[in-house]
Amino acid sequence: MLHELKPTEGARKERKRLGRGTGSGTGKTAGKGHKGQKARSGKTLRPGFEGGQIPFFQRIPKRGFNNVNKKEFAIVNLDDLNKFNDGDVVTPELLLEKGVITKFLSGVKVLANGTLEKKVTVKAHRFSNAAKEAIEKNGGVVEVI
Repeated sequence: MLHELKPTEGARKERKRLGRGTGSGTGKTAGKGHKGQKARSGKTLRPGFEGGQIPFFQRIPKRGFNNVNKKEFAIVNLDDLNKFNDGDVVTPELLLEKGVITKFLSGVKVLANGTLEKKVTVKAHRFSNAAKEAIEKNGGVVEVI
């Protein structure tokens, strides 16, 4: 019944009442210890703060370059395309479904590793020149998405 509903035991917890007398266990300093920067009201120290000393992450040398626009492609070899039947239209979604690729990054790139024995239509984001030639030589179609 609706009037009998209660939260699960331990699901609701009362807030800790600080500074309410010595008998409460959290009176006087309210669990903040004695004085110091962290005992003051309004204290907000960012992670890595070292008391005004130059923090570690600023002391260490910065090297290299991180390209935020980098494109990573899921790689498919010609051998992988043999899992499909003649005349199939191979799309990135179908490759994911069959387990040929595990995740869809910036797209799918087909490379010419191995040999292709099937006549398939392949839809992908990139093709190596050798892979394009091998697919078309087998009577297949190459479509760039």
